[in-house]
Amino acid sequence: MLKIENLKVFHGPIEAVHGISLTVGKGKCVSLLGPNGAGKTSTISAICGVASCTGTIRLENVDLSTKHIEARVRSGISVSPEGRRVFSNLSVEENLILGGAIRSDLPEVKKDVGKWFDTFPILGERSRQPAGTLSGGEQQMLAIARALMSKPKILLLDEPSLGLAPMIVGQIFAMIKTLKAEGMTILLVEQNAHQALQLSDYAYLLNNGQVHAEGTAEILGNSDSLMAELTGIT
Repeated sequence: MLKIENLKVFHGPIEAVHGISLTVGKGKCVSLLGPNGAGKTSTISAICGVASCTGTIRLENVDLSTKHIEARVRSGISVSPEGRRVFSNLSVEENLILGGAIRSDLPEVKKDVGKWFDTFPILGERSRQPAGTLSGGEQQMLAIARALMSKPKILLLDEPSLGLAPMIVGQIFAMIKTLKAEGMTILLVEQNAHQALQLSDYAYLLNNGQVHAEGTAEILGNSDSLMAELTGIT
């Protein structure tokens, strides 16, 4: 589904990611793990087209490397960003409708809004509330649902558990597990390696902007020395 080759990501003159390559197969959940500053969010930003980069980014063998953000969304990439970034002054319902802005099937968009209200009843109860008044966990649910409103081929999740209470983290990971079971292709960026590896088919461990190790979730999860070496993974 997604193939990245020799990706370098730049923030001004600083090279944050140093020529990494990774693959995400259709219907698979692949994790991108590592400590703060490892280059995980920079990689996500490059895939979405919001960070300066070189290298090749292919979705279903179509080269998106030079495409603008909108073209990448239309091609099937959607992201739930780090920090959630909901539209605080807009209602919960309006946030979801905006998530489907590239779609022309408005009746189906409205049906999908209802679907997510059924999936997350708390969002339905607060459909007319400004999104900025939701709790952190509720905003994360909204951010993921909003990302799915475009009916993407691949969902990028950037630190979905960040700053959330343990009980809410469990709910978020249960949601991701359900999405995977339904066939969604997922690239998951997480510091919570243990939780992420339980969901993942494959994982890449980043450190200092480079792929430090890669392998099946089972193999990486059983490597105590490797997990300990990457400071910041819990």
